[in-house]
Amino acid sequence: MVVLRSARPEEIETIRALERASAQRFVGLMDALAADEPSPAAVLAARIADGGLNVAVEDQAIAGFVMFRPVEDRLYIEQIDVLPAFAGRRIGAALLDAAAERARTAGLAGLSLSTFREIPWNAPYYRRLGFVDVAAPTPGMATIRAEHLARGLDEDARVFMVWDV
Repeated sequence: MVVLRSARPEEIETIRALERASAQRFVGLMDALAADEPSPAAVLAARIADGGLNVAVEDQAIAGFVMFRPVEDRLYIEQIDVLPAFAGRRIGAALLDAAAERARTAGLAGLSLSTFREIPWNAPYYRRLGFVDVAAPTPGMATIRAEHLARGLDEDARVFMVWDV
């Protein structure tokens, strides 16, 4: 049985290792992304302190995580990953549902994220869950896009999406 809960500071390196393992799905598609460093420990620690990092745990092993922060009137999903061994079990969907519930209880409009348009486990997956593409990025999304460009991400291949709660 999978249990969702807030991440703990002592789990930061486990979460970083999970992010590295999950990125291996991009080998052969986007090798630079597959080789990219995971989220910095300081960012993970800040999200834990703010309540913006949840994990999915099964048999005491972290199977996935979602990291989010408020941007404008939504919780922005900064990162979501599930270990490949746990793929196909709706763990990612459950993590997103928990983030959506957090947005709802905070009185926010919903969730937002930026993802790759054509990768099957990115935009097409989120559309199946109910996210919709954003035609014109908001000012907050434009700031996120600038952050992505500074990291070397190909923003032409990405799309912002929202999910109302």
